[in-house]
Amino acid sequence: MLYQLYETQRALMAPFSEFASASAKLYNHPLSPFAHAPMAQRVSAGFDLLHRLAKEYEKPEFGITSATVNGVTVAVQEQVALTKPFCRLLRFKRFSDNSQALDTMKTQPTVLVVAPLSGHHSTLLRDTVKSLLHDHKVFITDWTDARMVPLSEGPFRLDDYVAYVQDFIRHIGPNVHVISVCQPTVPVLAAVSLQSTLKDVVPRTLTMMGGPIDARKSPTAVNNLAMNKSYNWFETNVIYRVPPNFPGAGRAVYPGFLQHTGFVAMNPDRHLTSHYDYFRDLIKGDDDNAEAHRQFYDEYNAVLDMPAEYYLDTIRTVFQDFALVNGTWEVNGRLVRPQDITKSALLTIEGELDDISGAGQTRAAHDLCSGIPRARQFHYDVEGAGHYGIFSGRRWREKVYPEVKDFIARFDKAAEAAAAKAPTTAAAKRRR
Repeated sequence: MLYQLYETQRALMAPFSEFASASAKLYNHPLSPFAHAPMAQRVSAGFDLLHRLAKEYEKPEFGITSATVNGVTVAVQEQVALTKPFCRLLRFKRFSDNSQALDTMKTQPTVLVVAPLSGHHSTLLRDTVKSLLHDHKVFITDWTDARMVPLSEGPFRLDDYVAYVQDFIRHIGPNVHVISVCQPTVPVLAAVSLQSTLKDVVPRTLTMMGGPIDARKSPTAVNNLAMNKSYNWFETNVIYRVPPNFPGAGRAVYPGFLQHTGFVAMNPDRHLTSHYDYFRDLIKGDDDNAEAHRQFYDEYNAVLDMPAEYYLDTIRTVFQDFALVNGTWEVNGRLVRPQDITKSALLTIEGELDDISGAGQTRAAHDLCSGIPRARQFHYDVEGAGHYGIFSGRRWREKVYPEVKDFIARFDKAAEAAAAKAPTTAAAKRRR
């Protein structure tokens, strides 16, 4: 019933939002007589803010059309490499007629970015992708809003997430480097563990950023909620059926609007201040700061529904049973054994001020991956960075990305050298 009430409210607010938008322009357009009325700029700013508070936020576009490779600007085209019911594997294909850029791109490493399925769209990692495109061939998981997936496609569980990651790694091939951001660190570690146990395709490197590998360490408010409420509480209080006006009508989901309410409730003062600053920027005519606010909240307010089975599986497996760190997690009947990973190098990254994934939670992967030699295990703490700062913004570009870039390059070259040496070694054995 709550989901239907929300949709009714949204439908009722839509005309008001459009009216507020039109009124804001009426009091701000230089040719409008209302623009010359007393306090017109303040009235326009007020209507603009009301419009943004009441409007519906659609999934943003990545909007990445170019990148710089070796000092040359190249064109970028977003392509769908693989399609599954609950996810698309996107590739950002780079094109150029510059021979120098082409030679560089051919030898650059391939990266799979596994985006979170935790409320926001994969476009939240736009800044991550933009940086990576300078030095890598880039793929990313683009998770589908569950309300857009028909019931006929069946449920989507945490085990299915792991299987999707395995399929994506196989599709790209053994030369891939995997980067997981936040929530997917757990299923990605499970996927690579299973691949290693099965002697299947494994990535050359694993980069894990701000994720709850062991949520018992430095628990945050997010962790405490998941750990202190019962499984039945989540099932009863946050799971609803998709209304009939969507393709996924009847599917059980954790609705995006409830997740967004939770995001805002974590830092209400910060959001209130941000909106007030936006109002003041409009009055002052500070277009740059106003546009920065719009871009951030266009992304932040665009949320998706999560499949109920996947969400509840994550609550139980990651935050209540701690099945990964306890060695009890089975995926489709097979035990997850991180200690079986021996070929991939590992880099974990944590933000000093991360209020979503606490200190030590991601770093815990090193103790689990005991089969990886210590010489191929690394950790990086990002001073002054919150959760989003480790994959987006100035700290990501200036501090984190150089570390990730160097890590991938080092072990990509090492793998290439080993592959080049392997045929020679095999031939020598045959001669003996």
